[in-house]
Amino acid sequence: MDLTLRVLGTVRSKLTDPATAPRFETENAPRAELVLNPAYHATAESLEVGQEILVFTWLHLADRSCQQVHPRRDKTRPLTGVFSTRSPDRPNPIGLHKVRIAAIDGDTITVEALEAIDGTPVIDIKPLADRQKNT
Repeated sequence: MDLTLRVLGTVRSKLTDPATAPRFETENAPRAELVLNPAYHATAESLEVGQEILVFTWLHLADRSCQQVHPRRDKTRPLTGVFSTRSPDRPNPIGLHKVRIAAIDGDTITVEALEAIDGTPVIDIKPLADRQKNT
């Protein structure tokens, strides 16, 4: 089976080098922007400032042939299957990022603490489940 993804937008960030980018949002990841393709403007209409969302990205610079890595690029640690790590190098390099919306301006959604590098394709955005709203 072959799958086709649509790129909904791109990340705009001051992070440009995957080797020096934070591995987690809690490691001083900067504020960044999700710039949506105008064709998908209606998809973001109900998002709100302060809301926590999950951003799915395509880690476009990843090594898709990689199956094992040294966790956190530490060669003193044993090789580990990528499914047990947060390595961007993996057969299907889908990034998952929990972020809070800081601002919305047209097709640009500013989020707090995103560890994705500049130019990373955005492939989906989902709200965190809100049991009161049944989303």
